[in-house]
Amino acid sequence: MIFGGSHRFISGWRVWLLLVALLVTFPHAAPAQLFGERPPPVPPAPVPEPPAGPAISLAPSSGPASMPNLPAPLTQVPAAAVPLTAPLPSVAAPAQGVLSLAARYGKDLPVINSGLTWRVYSDRPDETGAFKLVREDHGATPNIMLPPGSYVVYVSLGLVSAVRPVTLKPDTERESFVLPAGGLRIEGRVGTSMIPPNQISFSIYKGSQFEGTERAPLVPNATAGDVLILPEGTYYIVSNYGDANSVVRSDIRVQASKLTDVTISHRAAVITLKLVSDKGGEALANTAWSVLTPGGDVIKESIGAFPRVILAEGEYRVIAKNEGKVFERGFEVVNGVDGEVEVVAR
Repeated sequence: MIFGGSHRFISGWRVWLLLVALLVTFPHAAPAQLFGERPPPVPPAPVPEPPAGPAISLAPSSGPASMPNLPAPLTQVPAAAVPLTAPLPSVAAPAQGVLSLAARYGKDLPVINSGLTWRVYSDRPDETGAFKLVREDHGATPNIMLPPGSYVVYVSLGLVSAVRPVTLKPDTERESFVLPAGGLRIEGRVGTSMIPPNQISFSIYKGSQFEGTERAPLVPNATAGDVLILPEGTYYIVSNYGDANSVVRSDIRVQASKLTDVTISHRAAVITLKLVSDKGGEALANTAWSVLTPGGDVIKESIGAFPRVILAEGEYRVIAKNEGKVFERGFEVVNGVDGEVEVVAR
C-alpha cells in the first residue's frame, strides 16, 4: 500500500514536469492546446469599443520598418477670429442733420479762414434761464452734425460777433455769416525812436473824439504791437506815454478785411530828478518831489533819490523837500531829449 501510494505520487509529479517543459518549449501555444478545446473565461462586463478615428496601420512591411501613418495636424483657429460674444442686433441710427457754417468779412469780401469761434445753443432756455451750449468749434468752415431741430448759432472774431436762429432738418443746412471786421495795430514813437511797449498804453473808444459824449473805452488797455480785431468803423485812441502828462488823442478808421497800422507820435522826454548838496554831487535820499506847470498845476509827485518822469515838451517847475527844507528850480523839456535836472540844496 505504501508502495502503491508512492507510485501515484511520483506519477503526478512527472505530469507537472511535463507541463512546465511544454510551456518553456512552446511559449506561443494557444491556451486551447494546453487546456484542451475549452474556451477562455468571459469577462464579467462587455469591453467598450475604441473611439472611431483614422485607422493607424501597424502591420509590418516587406521593406525597412516604417512609422505609422498619423493623421494630419489640425489648423488652430486664431483667437481673434473667434467671436467672444454674439453680435448685437443692428439698430438704425436716428436721422442727423449737418450744419455747414462759414463767415465772410463782407458780401463781396473774402471768406474768413482763421480766428473764428462757433457756438451752437439750444433755442430754448433751461429751468435756470440759461441757453444750453450744444456744440463749439474753432474751424473756419465747420460741418456740425446735430439731431434735427431748432438752434441758435453764435460766431465771433475778436470783438465782432453775430447771432442767428436756425432750423435743422435731416439733411445739410448751409449758413453763411457776415462779420465786417478789420485789424488795428498801434505803436508809439518819440522823436525818431519807437517807444518800448512797457512805457506806453492805448485806450480805444467807439466814434470820434469830437462827438463830445462821455463813453467807456471799448478796449481800456491795449498793448503796443498787438493786433486787435474790431468792427468796421471810426474810433479814437487815447495814447499815454508814461504816467504823467504825455497824452495824445487820435481819430482813426478801421476797414473790413484790412489791417490798419497806426503810429502815434509823442513830443516828450524822460527826465531824471536829483537833489544834491553841490553841483554834480551825490543825490540825497528820502526826497519828496513835485513837478508843476508854470501856472502851478501839479503834474507828478514822487519820493526817492532818482525819480524818473516822462513829461511832454514844455516848461516846468520842480519842488524838492528834504529834512524839512524846500528847494526848487525851473527847467524845460525838449522833444526826444532825455536828461537830468539837478536841484542844489542851498
